[in-house]
Amino acid sequence: MNYKISFLKMTFAASLALSIFSCKETKKEETTVTKEEVPMDSTDLALLELDLPEGFKIEVYARGIDGARSMAMGDNGTLFVGTRTENTVYAIQDTDGDFKADNVIVLDTMEVPNGIAMRNGDLYVAQVGSLWKYPNIENQLGKTLNKELIYDDYPTEFHHGWKYIAFGPDDKLYIPVGAPCNICNRTDEDERFSTITRMDPDGSNREIYAKGVRNSVGFTWHPDTQEMWFTDNGRDMLGDDIPPCELNHVTEIGQHFGYPYCHGGIVKDPEFGDEHPCSDFVSPALQLGAHVAPLAIKFYTAEMFPPNYQGKAFIAEHGSWNRSKKVGYRIMIADIKDGEVMDYEPFIDGWLNESTQEASGRPVDILWLKDGSMLISDDYGDAIYRVSYNGTALSSN
Repeated sequence: MNYKISFLKMTFAASLALSIFSCKETKKEETTVTKEEVPMDSTDLALLELDLPEGFKIEVYARGIDGARSMAMGDNGTLFVGTRTENTVYAIQDTDGDFKADNVIVLDTMEVPNGIAMRNGDLYVAQVGSLWKYPNIENQLGKTLNKELIYDDYPTEFHHGWKYIAFGPDDKLYIPVGAPCNICNRTDEDERFSTITRMDPDGSNREIYAKGVRNSVGFTWHPDTQEMWFTDNGRDMLGDDIPPCELNHVTEIGQHFGYPYCHGGIVKDPEFGDEHPCSDFVSPALQLGAHVAPLAIKFYTAEMFPPNYQGKAFIAEHGSWNRSKKVGYRIMIADIKDGEVMDYEPFIDGWLNESTQEASGRPVDILWLKDGSMLISDDYGDAIYRVSYNGTALSSN
């Protein structure tokens, strides 16, 4: 197979013990290092093979971002990027405003720093079992790093242990704890398994926000209702077509979304399904394709894209790894009205060559720039892309 099988690195990563520090410990690191520049030539990334709606174009924003995963934007325009198995946190700058990175910095090296978030100039980075804060991070670039440990007592199981984190409209930090397996029930060992948790920015007042969540690597809040919407990756080894992955909608704290008893609201688990019927749980707002591996979800509230995109949710389908015919590898759009999904269709397709079954990219995260354009991280192409819309060019065709 010709695509990156990053999960094969999990065995090595799981063997590394996480460093343990006391809470609120401050740690100084070596000065950040500028990464060797990679040419911006995009021919090997096969961007010309991608299908986009008329009037849209996709270009390379940054290259050589090995394993690019979660993204967060600083107030001064620095893009911070986390990774999963590459153990690197990047700081990326576009100093001349041409929407192409001209300075790529290796900010820090740590184990599984997949989850990152910004708040009031501070960068938060989540490892599997710990969370760090880099105060006033953009003023630290090029200097000796100072960072503070917020907690180091979350579960350390690597399986689904990498984090996606984000601050909600309530100014709380939301942190999922994936199931430490393909299918199991270990909440009797730690009630945080298979949940989404939340806490204050200093790590206090922790609580479980949503239960029965197998592995969410993307969530956001509706711009009008402020309610959470999250993606969840369905279990493996039940065949090509079941169970569906999920798009879920949280309407109150403590709701249970079915794992490990029921999948997609319709599939009774062969091992745990007899313990609870599917009717006991919140059904997905939308059943997604089996094994498409949905990650980021972001609502569009900017002004560059045409008005018909306003308020729609964009979802990154990272793509299948254990299906006989691959699926996913695309950016989708969900039209959501009054809490209901009215439509679900491709926005960018073509990272998967259907005839050869070879992938040229695997989208992970989505972020909006101030001008309303879209950034997409790709942990297969080791790149960040920018998607923009030119209405003038469209009208002149």
